Amino acid sequence: MEDNYIGKFLDNRYEILEKIGSGGMATVYKARCHRLNRFVAIKILKADLAENEDLRRRFHAESQAVAMLSHPNIVAVYDVNHTDNLDYIVMELIDGITLKQYINRKGILNWKEALHFTTQITKALSHAHSRGIIHRDIKPHNIMILRDGSVKVADFGIARLLSTKNTLTQEALGSVHYISPEQAKGGQVDARSDIYSLGVVMYEMLTSRLPFEGDSPVSVAIQHISSIPLQPKEINPNIPTGLAQITMHAMEPNMDLRYPSADALLADLEEFRKNPSVEFSYSSVPDAEDGLDKTIVSGGSLITKKIPGQLAKSKSGNAVSRDRTTKAEYRKNRKKANRTALFVGLFLTAAFVIALVVLLITGPLSDIFSPKVERISIPDFKDQDAEEVIKNPDYSIFRFTIKETDSDTIPAGKVMSQDPSAERTVSPQNGTVDIMLTVSTGPRVVLMPDVLNMDYRDAQNLLEQLEYDLVLEIERVPEETVTKGRVLEQVPEADSKLTRGMTVWIQVSDGPEYVPVSVPNLKGLHKKMAIGQLEAAELSYREEYFYSDDVEEDYVIDQDIPPETEVAIHELVTIYISLGPDPDKEPIEDDTPLPQPVQPTPTPTPTPEEPEEPEEPTEPEEPTEPEEPAGTEEPTGTEEPAGTEEPAGTEAPADETEPEPETGTDDGE
Repeated sequence: MEDNYIGKFLDNRYEILEKIGSGGMATVYKARCHRLNRFVAIKILKADLAENEDLRRRFHAESQAVAMLSHPNIVAVYDVNHTDNLDYIVMELIDGITLKQYINRKGILNWKEALHFTTQITKALSHAHSRGIIHRDIKPHNIMILRDGSVKVADFGIARLLSTKNTLTQEALGSVHYISPEQAKGGQVDARSDIYSLGVVMYEMLTSRLPFEGDSPVSVAIQHISSIPLQPKEINPNIPTGLAQITMHAMEPNMDLRYPSADALLADLEEFRKNPSVEFSYSSVPDAEDGLDKTIVSGGSLITKKIPGQLAKSKSGNAVSRDRTTKAEYRKNRKKANRTALFVGLFLTAAFVIALVVLLITGPLSDIFSPKVERISIPDFKDQDAEEVIKNPDYSIFRFTIKETDSDTIPAGKVMSQDPSAERTVSPQNGTVDIMLTVSTGPRVVLMPDVLNMDYRDAQNLLEQLEYDLVLEIERVPEETVTKGRVLEQVPEADSKLTRGMTVWIQVSDGPEYVPVSVPNLKGLHKKMAIGQLEAAELSYREEYFYSDDVEEDYVIDQDIPPETEVAIHELVTIYISLGPDPDKEPIEDDTPLPQPVQPTPTPTPTPEEPEEPEEPTEPEEPTEPEEPAGTEEPTGTEEPAGTEEPAGTEAPADETEPEPETGTDDGE
């Protein structure tokens, strides 16, 4: 089925090149940003969801919040927009595979590798949680592994939108294996919900198994609420005890017993990294509602036992009576009650002593125990001349520290802010009070860069990076001798002082009079041959080099203008050339061999009129043509099986000695 988005331009900036994935609420495409000349990923909201106005509003609000995140372990969001009835997010394009794909290929991960991945994911969660953003859908499918072994977490904030679309349906089966118990119950979630899901991801990396399996999403969700998984060391004895304990503590069903924050989890991971033989001990909290005492033991598992003296509950929920108390039980309960009374008495005594000390310090006798210290009210220095403030003898008690910053509204030398703030009262330390004054240096001085002879897109990018709200006006003029897109003139001149919001004018060559030229197909060609074809077509070219594990060195990986596109003569074509594998980056090793496709031997199909097959098979060294009824096309002996494509621009030989006959010919031709 043809995709209507391929080749389309969004906002006259993003050119959609190919589809690279699809999820529950959006489809992901690879695209080129022509303004910044880079590849990006664009996630387009599906049409049926775009009809929901409330969902579209929340889609934009969530995406704009995520766009504020900036962390090396989080997939960056560049833009959120709406155009032509499309709602889309522009994101960083990641060259790698998902953690789920990596686990499926490799199986059980080495514990050091699992620790490396977990630490990076935890750092990403810590950054997001510190800004009030909960992921809600942490799973290996949303975690990308790059070729250098680094990790990036994707789809922050999207799970909140998905929760409005469906509940535990078949579409949620991929996520329900990692869902926290409070999410499964429809309760309130917070940062600890992401930590539970990360614990499940750790469990899967260390054991290559999910903690809970079921025939439906509902059955899996119920297990998250009411069941305890098998200890990971029972599946993989090579897991260090400390790492297994961290995993089970992160997966604690009770939110109050789980890690309270990603930073707390990160602290234990760091402690384990320094000492892999360390073991952890986590406390327990009794659960009086169900008459059970759930105690965390080594490894984070739960041991469930009856609490003496409580009524058990029947399956119907009604309380049932206990057996008569024995003398031994009575003496045991008596001793326990005496201990409790002793502890309560000690606690009340300590509380009384503390209250008495507080009364002495803050009450009528406070001057004896804690003499009053003189406190000084901080003046308001804002908008005053900083130099005069510092030299004023009335302020000799203050010790000033100056912090300078530019400002378009406050004159140079004036105080912009202060710390401590005005009218606060403070006690002098060693006879002085420290005050930080933020002083304006006036408007920031920005000079006009030299953009002559630059490609106008590079010039536009350079001016945007100044972050000075400049307005760029472009005038295109025909020019026979200068490549199209090159800057001919600029106003103001290079090194001229700019003002914020100033209009910058550049004159750009529009190239010679339009003469249509067809762009050749350069993919897979050696760079010399590709350059030769471009020069023969009177097209300009620019070379960009990238490391590639798939394309041989000095051969063309791709081109920015698709083949057979008609462009003006001397149009600039960018060709991307392979440098071969990156020598400084060790690729992710895959110990599990992938299955190789079996090449089927094509066999002519007999017709009802002549069902007999040829008596002798075709010899590979000397191909023969079997007899066939008139009108039946003979299959070539060199056809590739379905789904196999030959590299563009090359013809595969039938064997090592004989050239391949042209495909698509009939016997009668």
